[in-house]
Amino acid sequence: MASRRYTHLIPALPALPTGARIVVACSGGLDSTVLLHALAMRGVDALIAVHVHHGLQAAAGDWAQHCQALCDRLGVPMQLRHAAIADGDDAGPEGAAREARYALLRAAMQPGDVLATAHHRDDQAETVLLRLLRGTGVHGLAAMRPLTDFAPGRLWRPLLDQPRAAIRDYALQQGLTWIDDPHNRHLRYTRSWLRGHGLPPWRERFPGIDERLARTARLAADAAELLDERAAEDHAAIAAGSELSVSGLLALSVARRHNLVRWWLQQRGFRPPFAEHLDRIDREILGAGPETEPLLQWPGCELRRYRDRLHAMAPLPPVPDGVWAEWTSGTRIELPGDCGVLEADLPPPRPVRVRGLRLSERIRPVGDAHSRECRKLFQQLGIPPWLRVRIPVLELDDDARCIAGIAMTAQWRESLAAQGWQGRWRHRFAGLASPVVW
Repeated sequence: MASRRYTHLIPALPALPTGARIVVACSGGLDSTVLLHALAMRGVDALIAVHVHHGLQAAAGDWAQHCQALCDRLGVPMQLRHAAIADGDDAGPEGAAREARYALLRAAMQPGDVLATAHHRDDQAETVLLRLLRGTGVHGLAAMRPLTDFAPGRLWRPLLDQPRAAIRDYALQQGLTWIDDPHNRHLRYTRSWLRGHGLPPWRERFPGIDERLARTARLAADAAELLDERAAEDHAAIAAGSELSVSGLLALSVARRHNLVRWWLQQRGFRPPFAEHLDRIDREILGAGPETEPLLQWPGCELRRYRDRLHAMAPLPPVPDGVWAEWTSGTRIELPGDCGVLEADLPPPRPVRVRGLRLSERIRPVGDAHSRECRKLFQQLGIPPWLRVRIPVLELDDDARCIAGIAMTAQWRESLAAQGWQGRWRHRFAGLASPVVW
């Protein structure tokens, strides 16, 4: 059992819903070994470990075996997850490995679970300094929080107030063995350089610097919480469904506008924009004319404007040219270019050709005396340009007879709708209902 000296190492456990577990991220290093051991010694029943095998080093297989042996000794179930790290990732190999690791840890969780990681006070100090050197704002300086939301549960860092020395002392006292990752000593990585060369002279010159930097993070977290509350209030005032009102944004001060846009994008699950992106949003998106089609992109996100609405979305692929599909049988057609799926309860009674919209073409909807230009029809309906070209057009005999969910001709109604053939278009585009029924 752990000595009395280390009963404080793990604070009070967070409340767990019925059936939920504590999932420990176990790399096999000093910190995660101590975390797993200390939780097991606390007698936590609903405890499992997850080891992510990155395959980035030759010894990765040995590390997985080491973690399995540790879990066997402690009587803790372990899951082994394999990560696939793509070459050329924008985040670099370490950043890509980190994102892959958290994605796999999240996948191992059940609703209500708490993911426990072994970050400690020294890690917090390093994080604050690194983010300060990168020119981060208050949210960045807040660094790591002890307990945060992490769908489908929460993320818990129980060692965040403990110095690395106390964790090492615990391991030595308990006779634990662990893996030393050589990457942690490689000076090509900024954090490793900071840990081995940057911080030691500062610690000698300013004793207690780690605690002070951790306090800075706590104060920044308080300030960030106030900014988030202000952003939520501003959002409630100018939100337009899932979009933001451009005129409402322009009525705010620059600081409040940037704070709201940053918060809104994070709430939507996008990477937070850099300061340069926020300035470009002001110039290129909000400052553009209402009839223009401005676009600003960064990895994983696109911002577009249509009339008085600011839209955020995952990057859209190019629209495929020509005919998308020939629907002659079956009840489901997957459209190219991530344009969604067409489905019906029955195969079409006649061959149907599917393609994209030609904005110069015309269609005569049921009940209209004259044909209408599609471009003007979409303008009247307020459908943004990037969605218009992705709405499937259904043809009979080389003639546009139906624009899914928008309009159908009398010929379409008489030839197919009258026979009880009705379908649905399922898509992922904001601004249109899904499924769209024709």
